[in-house]
Amino acid sequence: MTTSPETRVHSRPDTKVLDEIAQRVLWLSTRIVDSANHDRGAGDGVKVGGHQASSASLVSAMTALWFAHLDGADRVSVKPHASPVLHAINYLLGGLDKSYLSTLRAKGGLQSYPSRTKDPDQVDFSTGSVGLGPAAPLFAAATRRYVDAHFGARPASRFIALLGDAELDEGNIWEAVSDNATQGLGKVMWIVDFNRQSLDRVVPGIRIHQWRAQFEAAGWHVLEVKWGPRLTAAYGRPGGAGLEAWIDAMPNERYQSLFGLEPAAVRERFLEGAPHEVVTFLEGMPDADLATLVTDLGGHDIDAMLAAYAECDAVTDRPSVVFAYTVKGWGLPIAGNPRNHSALLTTEQVDDLRTRIGLTTATEWDRIDPTSEAGQWVGVRSQIMERPAPTRRAPISVPVSTELRSAKPMSTQEAFGRVLVNLSRDDSVGKHLVTTAPDVATSTNLAGFINRTGVFAPEEKRTWSPDPLVKWTESPAGQHIELGISEMNLFLLLGQLGLSWDLSDQPLLPVGTLYDPFVLRGLDAFVYAAYNGARFVVAGTPSGVTLAPEGGAHQSTITASVGLELPNTTLIEPAYAAALDWLLCDALAHVADPGRADAVGQAQDGCYYFRLTTRPLDQAPFDDARARIGDATMRRQVLAGAYRLVDAGQRDGMPTVQIAASGAVVPEALAAAAELEDEGIAAHVIDVTSLDRLYAAWQRTLRQGIRTATTPSIPGALRAAFDMRAPIVTVHDASSHAMAWLGSALGVPAVSLGVDSFGQSGTVNDLYEIHDLTPGSIVNGALAALALR
Repeated sequence: MTTSPETRVHSRPDTKVLDEIAQRVLWLSTRIVDSANHDRGAGDGVKVGGHQASSASLVSAMTALWFAHLDGADRVSVKPHASPVLHAINYLLGGLDKSYLSTLRAKGGLQSYPSRTKDPDQVDFSTGSVGLGPAAPLFAAATRRYVDAHFGARPASRFIALLGDAELDEGNIWEAVSDNATQGLGKVMWIVDFNRQSLDRVVPGIRIHQWRAQFEAAGWHVLEVKWGPRLTAAYGRPGGAGLEAWIDAMPNERYQSLFGLEPAAVRERFLEGAPHEVVTFLEGMPDADLATLVTDLGGHDIDAMLAAYAECDAVTDRPSVVFAYTVKGWGLPIAGNPRNHSALLTTEQVDDLRTRIGLTTATEWDRIDPTSEAGQWVGVRSQIMERPAPTRRAPISVPVSTELRSAKPMSTQEAFGRVLVNLSRDDSVGKHLVTTAPDVATSTNLAGFINRTGVFAPEEKRTWSPDPLVKWTESPAGQHIELGISEMNLFLLLGQLGLSWDLSDQPLLPVGTLYDPFVLRGLDAFVYAAYNGARFVVAGTPSGVTLAPEGGAHQSTITASVGLELPNTTLIEPAYAAALDWLLCDALAHVADPGRADAVGQAQDGCYYFRLTTRPLDQAPFDDARARIGDATMRRQVLAGAYRLVDAGQRDGMPTVQIAASGAVVPEALAAAAELEDEGIAAHVIDVTSLDRLYAAWQRTLRQGIRTATTPSIPGALRAAFDMRAPIVTVHDASSHAMAWLGSALGVPAVSLGVDSFGQSGTVNDLYEIHDLTPGSIVNGALAALALR
C-alpha cells in the first residue's frame, strides 16, 4: 500500500478483517494469563492470577482503537485489568518480543498492570491504582496545552483513557473532571468499559443517568454505544420498540445472567413476565438466534465504536466520554458470570478456544500471517503507530545558587519564594519553570513568581478586581496553573508536568506548593507520580506543629516519614535560606537532567519534596558555620544531607554529645547546646538538611556489606557531619521515629524527640513544651543519651 500517513490513519479495512484481528487479540490476551497460571510453576504456593474476563470486555474497543483509529502521536491509558490485551496488541504490532508473552507477573516480565517504568513494551500511563489512570491523560492534555502555548505546537495528539465503570466510584475522578484546569480539552476521550460488574458482584441498578449528568454538568460531550447491529436493526422493525423498552427496563442483574445460559434457558429467562408484544415479536426465532440477538451489545461492535471515536474527534472544544456497553468475559465461556473477575478458564476451555480461533499448540503464539489480508493491515498499522524520535534540545542550565542571603530572620517558605523569583530572571531556567497550587499559591509564597510570570489560561482574560499585592493576570503566556482545592489534582498535574519531556517532547521544571498536612490528601496521586517516573519539586508548607496557632487539624507529623519512605522521592528539610537556595537549585538541576549524580556521586531521579516552615530563623548561625567550613565543603555537605552547624571540638575529660535537628527546631537545638556547654558538656549541633539522603547513603553501605559478606562501612555523609563516638539526641518537628535510626547508623546511644500525638492551638513555645521540643527537654534528652553509654 502506498497511501500517505494522513490517509492511512483515517482509512480502514473491511469489518471482517478487524473482527479477525480482534479474535487473535482475544486469544493472546486469554492465553497470556493461562500460561502464567498453568504453564509456569511459581513454586511458592501463591496464585499467579490475572483477569481473563475483565480483559475480554475491552478487546473490541481496543482493537478498533489500535487497528483503525490511533496514530503514533496519540497517548493512551489502559485500565489495569486489560493489560494482557495491551501486551497482545503490542506484540501483534511488533512492539513486544514473543518471549515475553509467557512472562506475565514473572520477574523481569510483563507486569500485573500496565507500567510505563517496568513493562518491556510501550506503556504511556501506569494504571495499577484505579481512578488515577483515567485522570492522567486528562492532565497530560492540560500539560500539552501549556507546552503548545509556551514552546510552539507539537504534533497533534489525542489523549485517551480506557477505564472500567467501577472506576467512576473513585472520588478523584470527579475532582479531575470538574477542575477548571481541565476544561475545554477537546483532544481528550474517555472510553468507559460499561460491563456493569465490579470485583465482587454484578452491580445492582445502572447509574448511567447519574454519571451522564455529572459529565455533562462538567461540560463534557457524552456518548453511549449501547446496542449492537442486530438489536439496532430489530428495534427498527414493527414491534421492536416494545423489545427495546423491555430490555431497558430489565434489572441489570437479570440481564447479566443471560450470558451464562444455554440458548433455551436464555429464551425462558428473557421472556419471563415479558409483555405479549415482546413474546409475539420473538416467536418463531430459533433459541440460538434469540440468545445472540438479546445479548448484542454495542461495545463489541467495532463499526459502532469507530463511529463513536470519529464523533468525539469532531468535538474540539471539550472532552468526550464514551460509555461502551460490554459484557465482562466477552467471547469466553465465563461471560457475564457474577464471579468471573478472577476466574480462570480451565485447560479444556482454553483448548476449545484455541481450536475455535483456528490455531494449534504449534502456532498459538504466532503473529497473524503477514501475507493474509489481516496481516497486511497489521503491517500498515505498525508503521502508523511508530513514535517519532524525541527532539534533541539544549540542556536547561540551572545555576548552583541564586546567591540568596539575608541579614534578617527569614523562614524557609519565604526563601523558597525568593529563589523562584530569582530563577525566573534566568534566561535559560525561567521559561521552563511552571508552578501550580490547589488555591494556596499566595499563602505558600508563590505571589512573587506569579507577579513576574502571570497565571496560565488558554485565552487571555480581563482582570476586573486587580489586587495591589498580586497581579493575577491570566493569559496563554502565564506560568502558574491554579487548581481548585484538590491535592489529588495537584499531584496528578505535577506528575504529568513532570513527564512532559516524554509525553509532550518538552522538558519543564514543575514546582508545586500545598499545605504540608494535606500532602496526605493527595498521597495516592503522589505515589502514582513517583511510580511513573515523574520529575518535579513540591513544597509542603507550613510543616509540623510550628504552625502553632492553626491547631492540630493544620499541623503535620507524619509527612516527613512519607517523604523518607516514598521511592523515587527525596525529602529535603532545610532550616536556613542559603541552604534552601543550594538545595532547590540542585533539585531543579536533577529534574532538568535525569540521572545526574548527587553530592556523593549517586544518580538521582524523580520527585523532590521540600518540607518548609513559616517560622523566621536568625541566619547568623549558618553564616558562622559557612565561614568556618568554607563554601565548597559546606555546600557539598548540605546537599549530602547534613553538616555540623556547631562544632564543640574535642575537649579532654569533657563528655560529648551531639544534637541532630532538622528544619524549624534548629534554634532549640542551638539553645540546648549552649546550656549543655554551661554544664560542662560539649555538644555538637548537626543540621540535617535531607534525612532521606543520609538514610539512603547508610542503606547503600549496609546493602553492599550484606551482598558482599563484608563489614559495612559508614558513609561519608555521616562521617563528615557526626561524631562516631558521641551519644545523640534527635529533634524533629515530626514523628520522633523519622530520625530514630541515626543512633543505629552511628552505633551510639540515641534519644529521639518529636511529635507523636495530635497538636492543638497555642504559641510555638506552648506546643514545643507539650511535645518536649524546648531547649530544656533537649538538654534532658542529651543527659539521658549520655547515661545510656
